[in-house]
Amino acid sequence: MRASNVTVRRRLFAALIVGTAIFLALVVRLAYVQIWLGPELSDKAEDSWRRDIPVTAKRGEILDRNGAQLAYNISSPTVMAIPAQVQDPQATAAKLAAALDASQEKIYKQLTTRASSAYIKPAGRKITQEKAREIRDMKLPGIVVTEDNKRYYPFGSLAAHVLGFTGIDNQGLTGIELKYNRTLTGIGGSISYLADAAGKSMPGSTDEYKKPLDGLNLQLTIDSNIQAIMERELDQAMLKYQPNHVIAIAMDPNNGEILAMGSRPGYEPGNYKAYPVENYNRNLPIWMTYEPGSTFKIITLAASLEEKKVNLTEGFFDPGAIEVAGARLRCWKRGGHGSETFLKVVENSCNPGFVVMGQRLGKEKLFEYIYNFGFGRKTGIDLGGEENGIMFKPSRVGPVELATTSFGQGVSVTPIQQITAVSAAVNGGKLFKPHVAKAWYNPDNGALVEEMKPELVRQVISEATSKQVRETLESVVANGTGRNAFIDGYRVGGKTGTAQKVVNGRYSASEHIVSFIGFAPADDPKVVVYAAVDNPQGIQFGGLVAAPLVKGIMEDTLRYMKVPPRKDQMDRKYVYGDTKIVEVPNLVGMSITEIYESMNMNFQLAKSGTGGTVISQVPKAGTRVEQGSTIRIYLSDASPPESGKPQAQ
Repeated sequence: MRASNVTVRRRLFAALIVGTAIFLALVVRLAYVQIWLGPELSDKAEDSWRRDIPVTAKRGEILDRNGAQLAYNISSPTVMAIPAQVQDPQATAAKLAAALDASQEKIYKQLTTRASSAYIKPAGRKITQEKAREIRDMKLPGIVVTEDNKRYYPFGSLAAHVLGFTGIDNQGLTGIELKYNRTLTGIGGSISYLADAAGKSMPGSTDEYKKPLDGLNLQLTIDSNIQAIMERELDQAMLKYQPNHVIAIAMDPNNGEILAMGSRPGYEPGNYKAYPVENYNRNLPIWMTYEPGSTFKIITLAASLEEKKVNLTEGFFDPGAIEVAGARLRCWKRGGHGSETFLKVVENSCNPGFVVMGQRLGKEKLFEYIYNFGFGRKTGIDLGGEENGIMFKPSRVGPVELATTSFGQGVSVTPIQQITAVSAAVNGGKLFKPHVAKAWYNPDNGALVEEMKPELVRQVISEATSKQVRETLESVVANGTGRNAFIDGYRVGGKTGTAQKVVNGRYSASEHIVSFIGFAPADDPKVVVYAAVDNPQGIQFGGLVAAPLVKGIMEDTLRYMKVPPRKDQMDRKYVYGDTKIVEVPNLVGMSITEIYESMNMNFQLAKSGTGGTVISQVPKAGTRVEQGSTIRIYLSDASPPESGKPQAQ
């Protein structure tokens, strides 16, 4: 049956309406997509087309406390590939391999990776400027030479264990470089370009450069001059005694700042792979643990004085050993020291005397002070790899453990714990958290960003007790086992230590760790220096090996710090074999005959010039030098600059 014309028209009209509606919907949808979603979709499309070439931020410099650069960056170009733009991977790989002296096969794999960009590594990372120019001149499609940074340590091995080093990507791997890696690294930037599905750069597009945010500059508490003094002495000790290790730390006792820290064997951060792993993967001053020996007696002394368990003028008799719970604990001196005061107990480092101090304190009180001085836990220094040390558990402490702990045997400590604790004992009783980071600075304008303040952990002993400890330890250097750390013109306090090493679970009769900790000036300490020598060959006594080592560090450090010499120090007690310190007499105006006839010569004479009268001399009168030193006199027949004939001294 055929539809009528009316029906046909109605159907056509309906179709028109539906078609128009669909068309309008499409128009609306298209408008929505184009107008409202257009920017968003355009951004998404651009993101899918965009390729980024990373631009590394400049790593922050590391400076010493005076602003000297200890670590900074030097330009070191790096070769990158944009694989999609490499036209002939095989030929390109061959040319790069020849220029970089690298494996062609390895480079070919990097050129044909599916990544948008790839480093030519390792041969193409941080190359010389000459190599970079050579590769740029090749004009190889898809190969880019981008600027990169390489870490440079201008002082070589100086402070290596503190600084640490960085890896191929300039990431911190050890030391300060690792501890503060995030802030030193900064935030990387990029060069962005638009590429099609094949990775080809899109015609008409422009590159975008996102500037990297450079890392902050870090200033340390380390003084490179004191560090150099310390490392000079460490090197000399290694040559002289051929030990397994030598360790030293210098600290400002008034705020916990580390002025110098080092150990031997050492290494160069810029060439660390040339050294054995054990040279660079352990920072011995904070990692190594061992029985401290007699330097630990300072803690027993401070606790006993604070608790008023001992009077330094009180008498004590040392027969050479003391019986404790069936164990015979000997003094280092065969036959003992006999009758002495407790001051002499400290000067002589008498083990039985310190056992009595420990017994008077009792285990609870002694170990309370040991923990309050920071032993048995990490100090919290801002360097990785610190150890806790080992203390007896209170339940395991019997009479023998109490006795041996009192003179530094049976417990295990780290060098950083030792110097931190002794600094508290002599600075007025304040335990500070040790640290090596001092301040952060903006690399662009040098503005201070953040300063690290000293962190007081606790007050351990009183100022009055600390004063007693200082005076007692000054007497140890002037009259006792620390005489070899005596520095003429400076008040020095300190304590020796000689501890048997534990080898295969037993105390070794032949291997020792010898140590000394000293501070100056004794009445107002500006620096504390600790040194330990692991298994020196030949001599194995702290007073003979470690004390002179600390003296060498401290003497030049005090002069560098411009601490003025004084004459109000304790007189040194001389024993057989010691070299005396004497005052240079005034020889100006005297004849050679008068010099020899009228004075007791403690010196050698060296003459310059002709004539019969001394007109000048070196050293000047009043200078204190070692007995037997040479005085150079200058002779002439003219009158000396000053009138009047001086008398021989």
